[in-house]
Amino acid sequence: MEFKLIIKKINGTLTSEEEGVFKKWYDASQLHRDYFKSVKNNHNKELDFVDVEKGWLEIQTKLKLNKSRKNYWEYGVAASVVILVTIGLFFQKDKYFPSNQPEVIIENNPISIGTDKATLTLSDGSVVALEKGKNFQADNLSSNGKKLIYTTDENIKSEIKYNYLTTPRGGQFQIALADGTQVWLNSESQFKYPETFVEGETREVELVYGEAYFDVSPSSEHDGAKFKVKSGIQEIEVLGTEFNLKAYQDETNTYTTLVEGKVAVSNGNSSKQNLLPNQQLNFDLINKTFDVEIVDVYNEISWKEGIFSFDEKSLEKIMKVISRWYDVDVLFINQDIKSEVFVGILGKEQKIEEILTSIKSFGIIENYEIDGKTILLK
Repeated sequence: MEFKLIIKKINGTLTSEEEGVFKKWYDASQLHRDYFKSVKNNHNKELDFVDVEKGWLEIQTKLKLNKSRKNYWEYGVAASVVILVTIGLFFQKDKYFPSNQPEVIIENNPISIGTDKATLTLSDGSVVALEKGKNFQADNLSSNGKKLIYTTDENIKSEIKYNYLTTPRGGQFQIALADGTQVWLNSESQFKYPETFVEGETREVELVYGEAYFDVSPSSEHDGAKFKVKSGIQEIEVLGTEFNLKAYQDETNTYTTLVEGKVAVSNGNSSKQNLLPNQQLNFDLINKTFDVEIVDVYNEISWKEGIFSFDEKSLEKIMKVISRWYDVDVLFINQDIKSEVFVGILGKEQKIEEILTSIKSFGIIENYEIDGKTILLK
């Protein structure tokens, strides 16, 4: 949902076509209706400083998304796109306006924005550092510093050799597997996969830990060969689809979110759970139980488009995401603010000071301190 459409709705200047788009967004969830009410109540206050037209043009440039491909973008699923990334707007529900706060303390700040980088471990044990601006070439693989690309090796008929791609905190990387499957790795993740696949046999890969987005080459292009993703005791069987898998080592739950197509998830037993688009399976690793619910897909996969989109997330969970991308540790001096719930959007290219200042300016925290690679929230 474009922010300008919300303003036009408030001002009563929507066209009939725009009215239809707005109604679909407004009827989609209670969160959208609550947000519209909040904007309407505060429209004539401090929000007037926002240059809506300029902000929307800039956010379109930053996101670089294909609107026609994903209808969840057109109708602004999650309501997060109404926030202008370019001004670092980050808000807590019902706390939209800044308050007077003490000066920020920054004693030592070596914190840098995350970037494209990863470590490639080949089947012979050799290790290659991949990073933005550096090219790499070897046999059936190459890298431009942002993406690792494999080509099919016709000489390999039965032998499977595995490689590992590992992204550190503060890193991300893309990979095109030999079968054409595209994978995006988020920060602090490790992915195990074969250098090439055996024709006609099930294509198996493993997310050892972390988060990855998969755009799987369909079985119809590989003599019906299935595609399976393992993660701990979980196994996801894919026929050709797009989905997100989140399985971090420091979290007690894994999350499988289906974007398009069809997957079947098994959790260490004989039963399988089929997922439909926009469904997320939340698997409790401790109790070995799971729940399936409808989610706003955009919020789950925006990280691969250079965006962090938060929909009713606690500050504690938000800072965990931030800590991985900026490779920092976060300490809550004030424990009470951990559970504060937010709706907002951030650009992954923003400096850490911009993010923290935004949080502070809206009265979410009283103050923060940066000491080395540690952030203290007060």
